[in-house]
Amino acid sequence: MIILGIDPGLAKTGCGVIREERGEVRILTYGVISTTPKQVLPRRLKSIYDGIRELCREYRPGAAAIESIFFAANVKTAVAVAQARGVAILATEECGLTVAEYSPLQVKQAVVGYGRATKRQVQEMVKVLLSLEEIPRPDHAADALALALCHGFRERNLEGLRGAR
Repeated sequence: MIILGIDPGLAKTGCGVIREERGEVRILTYGVISTTPKQVLPRRLKSIYDGIRELCREYRPGAAAIESIFFAANVKTAVAVAQARGVAILATEECGLTVAEYSPLQVKQAVVGYGRATKRQVQEMVKVLLSLEEIPRPDHAADALALALCHGFRERNLEGLRGAR
């Protein structure tokens, strides 16, 4: 299965695409969709939407994983992330993908094995699990890959449970 991971943000939306087959995980691509405050909000949201649609066209993922909303102290930041997240979900829906949502705690638990892991620990495990020489940069891209890995692990575990019946 090909999985698209999305770490939503208005300035930088992290994206990572992995292929998971029979327990083997391979990275296909990662990076960020960047927008700038000089652009009007609708243009920024359209850029995120278009970028995700392009990834769907190029890699044809079967599923998407996106970070769930968490309550932040900075309301302005939370609203911007929610808007970026909304267009990301719309883009994946229009690509016909099933979208799974994961909290940061769930991602840390799946990737590191500890829900209170540091950002650095998650990045190191993404590097190890995907057999990379360096931690993926920028951070948003590494977070997107962690989301994709989390979904792949969850799906593999569910398949194992289904097979055990």
